[in-house]
Amino acid sequence: MNSHAHFSSPRQERFFLLALAGMQFTHILDFMIMMPLGPQLIRALHIDTRQFGLLLSSYSFAAAASGLLSTIYIDRFDRRRLALTLYLLFIVATLSCGLAPNYPSLLAARALCGAFGGVLGAVVQTMIADTIPFERRGKAMGMVMASFSMSTVAGVPLGLFLANHIGALGWRAPFFFVVLLSLVFFAIGYRLLPSLVAHMHQSRQGNILRRTFAVAREPAHLVAFAYMAIMMMSSFTVIPYIALYMTSNVGMSDGFITLMYLCGGAATFFTAQWFGRLADRYGKPPTFRWIAAAAFVPILFTTHMPPVPAWLALINSTAFFVLVSGRMIPGMAMVTAVAQPQVRGAFMSLVSSVQMLAAGFASLVAGLIITRGAGGQVEHYNLVGYIAVACGMVTIWLAQYLRVAAPPAGPNATAEPIT
Repeated sequence: MNSHAHFSSPRQERFFLLALAGMQFTHILDFMIMMPLGPQLIRALHIDTRQFGLLLSSYSFAAAASGLLSTIYIDRFDRRRLALTLYLLFIVATLSCGLAPNYPSLLAARALCGAFGGVLGAVVQTMIADTIPFERRGKAMGMVMASFSMSTVAGVPLGLFLANHIGALGWRAPFFFVVLLSLVFFAIGYRLLPSLVAHMHQSRQGNILRRTFAVAREPAHLVAFAYMAIMMMSSFTVIPYIALYMTSNVGMSDGFITLMYLCGGAATFFTAQWFGRLADRYGKPPTFRWIAAAAFVPILFTTHMPPVPAWLALINSTAFFVLVSGRMIPGMAMVTAVAQPQVRGAFMSLVSSVQMLAAGFASLVAGLIITRGAGGQVEHYNLVGYIAVACGMVTIWLAQYLRVAAPPAGPNATAEPIT
């Protein structure tokens, strides 16, 4: 598919990517903004820490489940219409969070946010793959994935600021803010996103479930699923427990944690686009290998860190966020090339589900390994670091087996290694 024909100028393409980045930013912000609201929600709704944890995990598990379900319909519609419909449903679900009168209704609304937001993320990545040629896709992925960094920068401190300074709304204020911001990006997307229907014109064989199963069991796709799952394992075994380890073992304050996220997110906003350009210039696989290998250093230092000065901890945490998230840019650019256009939406939905399930499983595994000592210190975090590095090494090995999808025409067409 000669997809760049959709844009008459680089400026039009840039605005298209900015619209997608805005949609990604708001649905990731919706997830991030929950994390600092724990104390307020526990007090206001009279819940315990386990119930608050369920509020967080309901988003991920619903996103994984809806990603699996979406494989039966995602390639049957115009990408533009599907993205805007999912985004509007996500906005309604977020509004329902702000209006929720009690814990069960908030839990249900959070699950709906995950259900619509998770599929939306897959559709956004599919639209990039459908429209941006592979040789420039690293830069495009870097631009859109920089929205994750901005969510990290804005999510935690903004959630606290709004909840603490709008007394009449309290914990509801952040959700209303996300709704207003999302409506702005919905209007931008409605105006700028092009209709994408080329995938609908490809011939399909068999019923929907059979085609979905065929996408799931395709050997090249299985390699990509394994690659993404282990990539998430190498990140989310470590990430959920960084703040706890920093405060309990390294001796940092809660204020340092906010600064850590601000600096890490701000740095990745710039490096994400730089890594994207490097991937396009020098090749996705070698760029991925170098970034993934470099990430082992801050991963191991993070999980073995003794009490150190704040400046050293901040340099390491910033390097951690830059490199661990940076691997995803050439990584996702490679993964988007694995599936043919007519099944790419279903494939990316399955990738999204695999990511969510792997992230949840990684947190569970790390939680079973990590313990708290008598003095409240985190123990065995170093073992989690070794697991993360081992998973990272496996992803470097697996990356060489990712293949560009063979063109549908011709029985002798073969998939080629990604370069």
